[in-house]
Amino acid sequence: MDTELDDLVQALRCLPGVGGKSARRMALHLLERDREGARRLARAVDAAVENIGHCSVCRTLTSAETCERCLDPDRDDQVLCVVESPGDVMAIEAATDFNGRFHVLLGRLSPLDGIGPEELGLDRLEERLRQQGTEELILATNTSVEGEVTAHYLAEMAGRLGIRATRIAQGIPSGGELEYTDAGTLAHALSGRRDY
Repeated sequence: MDTELDDLVQALRCLPGVGGKSARRMALHLLERDREGARRLARAVDAAVENIGHCSVCRTLTSAETCERCLDPDRDDQVLCVVESPGDVMAIEAATDFNGRFHVLLGRLSPLDGIGPEELGLDRLEERLRQQGTEELILATNTSVEGEVTAHYLAEMAGRLGIRATRIAQGIPSGGELEYTDAGTLAHALSGRRDY
């Protein structure tokens, strides 16, 4: 295989769920049928990598210092929804009418992988809870073992601060990822949250 073609195939394999055959099929499609689409893709990826970072408040992805959600004065400061990834924020926003604030952990507690409270910046979250006037902390971590451990840790933090902790669970399959849950199930889970 040509070196540049092989490099393209290998680069496409960095995407989740894309194996060798899928990467090769994508590369061939871009080169044989959609070269302008390939150029557009390359420009978009390059611009995103250069310009998108994390919000200084909630840590979701944004091209600004502070994201639009955090700057929106109509959002409810008393409700803070904690999720694992920016994809979870997008999934909840697309599937529900949630109008509170978000905080993105950028992971989950996993002692076996060396991911503890410091790596997730939980001290920043605790400070935010103290300053924002939060009354309810929605624990929207995934239902994996690590997600449950993270939810338990956050519930204890909320309890120490006198903040009600609720947990979404209804309808989300055990071990499931929020980002890939359908809109109806996610909306039902969020509206049916319970005290943790």
